[in-house]
Formats: sequence, structure tokens, C-alpha cells
Amino acid sequence: MLWCRDSVFVQGGYTLSADLCIEAGKVTAVIGPSGAGKSTLLGGIAGFVAQRSGIVSWNSADITALPPHKRPVSMLFQDNNLFPHLTVLQNVALALGSRLNPTRDVQNQVEDMLARVGLEDLATRKPAALSGGQQSRAALARALLQDRAIMLMDEPFSALGPGMKAEMLDLSVELAQAVGRTVVMVTHDPADAARVADAVIGVVAGKAWEPIETARFLNDPPAAFIDYLG
Repeated sequence: MLWCRDSVFVQGGYTLSADLCIEAGKVTAVIGPSGAGKSTLLGGIAGFVAQRSGIVSWNSADITALPPHKRPVSMLFQDNNLFPHLTVLQNVALALGSRLNPTRDVQNQVEDMLARVGLEDLATRKPAALSGGQQSRAALARALLQDRAIMLMDEPFSALGPGMKAEMLDLSVELAQAVGRTVVMVTHDPADAARVADAVIGVVAGKAWEPIETARFLNDPPAAFIDYLG
């Protein structure tokens, strides 16, 4: 279980409070108005956003003081964070700590993961030679290859068209759950939550609410989210 216990995260002049538990092995969506603090919550869990108080723990282990690279967390960002001067293979190999010339063992692992995300023929290309969907697949491959228990998704597919976004969302969740990951995903679209999420964390006015089962949240939302959901 991922637990934010009496946690307060601070990003710039913005403060977000979170006192909630996320069930391991499930998909949890984070939704709410723009600027409410959805990305701040993910950044706090990942260790990228300062934590002023409280505890973040995973399976009863306190990870509050750990730097991002020591936490059991991988993250998919909105801009994919691919290095433009590296090939797809080199970008994905960074998940294993590889430098510019991956060992044969690392190459084998990367090539296997690229095949899973449908990029087996594009390993030598650089990001500029890929479509938006292909770049998203490369970023997904890198996040999965990190082999960390929690995968955070901060709207990584928001720039894609509706069909491709749905395809990438399905692929991400399918591959992550196949290897037992806990997925926490930010979205502005309640339909995304309805499509793949087991539960929903609502974020509004500087507070992240305890997860609520998806159908119940969308069909009978707390009063604070009625206007947002329409």
C-alpha cells in the first residue's frame, strides 16, 4: 500500500495536503480542476516536490527522506523526457543505468521491452524521427524497464489525438499490471478514469481526497467535484 499520511507538499507558492492510501496493484486516477495540485501530488510521491510535513510510505517502509532515484517509483511525464541526441535504444537503456554503449545484456533487455511496446524496428532512430505516439511508447518502455513497483503517469499522452491516447493508455495499464505495478495516473478526462481506473483521487482547493471507487466517484461524486464533473 502507498500511504501519504498527513502529508503536505509545497511547490512554489502552492501547498497540497494529502492523507490517503492507494491500494497496491491497482490503477488509481487523479482528477480535478486545472491548477488544483494533481501534478504536485505525483511529484510529492516521486520525491520531486518538497514535503513540508507528514510521511510517504510504501508497504510500511518510510520513503519520505529518500531521493527520487532511491524510491520505488518510475514516472511518465507529459513531454516524455527523451534525450534528443540519443537513439531510442540508448534512451530506454538509461532505465538500467546504462551509458552511451549498453552491454549486450542491457541491449537484449531493451530490445525485448521495445518489442512489447511495438518499437522493435525503431531502436536506432532518434526521438525527432519518431511520431508523437512512438515517442510515448519509448518513454513507456523506459519506465517499465526501471522495474519499480509504482508507475506514476502525469498525463503523458495529453498531446496525442483521442484514438492514440486511448490506445496508449490501454497499453500502459496492460503492460504495467502484467508485471504487478501500482499505477497512479493524472488525467483531466473523467472518461480516462472510467476506462482504466479502479479508484479515483479527487484533488481540489489544495486537498487530495481519499480514493473512491471509480463508478461511485463518477456517478455520485462528493459535493466538491459536482461542478467539475458537470
